[in-house]
Amino acid sequence: MKLKHKAMEMAAIYKENPKIDAILLAGSVALSWEDEFSDIELHIIWKEAPTDKDRNGPIHSVKGRILTYHPYEDEEWSESYITPDGIKLEISSFLTSTIQSFIEDVVMKSDVCFDKQCLIASIQNGVGLHGQDTINLYKRKVANYPSGLSTRMISDNLDFGGRWNNRHALLERKDWLMLYSVLCDVQQKVMGILFGLNSLYVHHPAYKWMPHKIKQMHIKPNDFLPRMNKILLGNPRESIVDLERLVNEVIELVDLHKPEIKIEKPKQNSSFVK
Repeated sequence: MKLKHKAMEMAAIYKENPKIDAILLAGSVALSWEDEFSDIELHIIWKEAPTDKDRNGPIHSVKGRILTYHPYEDEEWSESYITPDGIKLEISSFLTSTIQSFIEDVVMKSDVCFDKQCLIASIQNGVGLHGQDTINLYKRKVANYPSGLSTRMISDNLDFGGRWNNRHALLERKDWLMLYSVLCDVQQKVMGILFGLNSLYVHHPAYKWMPHKIKQMHIKPNDFLPRMNKILLGNPRESIVDLERLVNEVIELVDLHKPEIKIEKPKQNSSFVK
């Protein structure tokens, strides 16, 4: 496909730098989910810190136009650019030591940090374009989803927040902006619980590509995706009732599959409406 072919072309340019340990194609292109709006996500794994020359060299070699360019922050360098043929690339650069540290934190210590999980998900689902032995080693390390991470993801997301208890007041006051903020927040909590129940690393902090990820879930309420969509697109009064039902069903799934997790308080707060 066009974007995968372009990714391979760019990887061939990047890998000429001896500082680079491995290159991973991530995101929708790696999963064959790309559409007309997709870009290419490349994770560049460096043996030592890249200089500006290291980062800019491949861009200049293809006469790319830089859109964003960020210094080292949160253990990552990042930039984006567009090639003359109109393809956008998102580049994330990490040190080899950072990759190893993130894998240890998530897999061994059950760290729920979404940024770390997103990188782990990219390793699990990504396509190696350079340094395949290194990529395969990482893939083996993240292959088994930790039981402790499942428990922490579920427990952390069972707290739906104080504003969820005020949903009916927000409805009657017609505080639509706050109400829909609450609905979205609770839906994201529901997604977090199901990611934990289904042993799926969080692939995006806002659960992008939701239809694809829900399809991968084997533990979920019936008709989960259309019900999630209806909550955002339907009548707000009905949406609250629908979400209460959905929350209750998800809590029951937790009780069924993770009985060691206490569900009494979140079940009470869900105020299930028949």
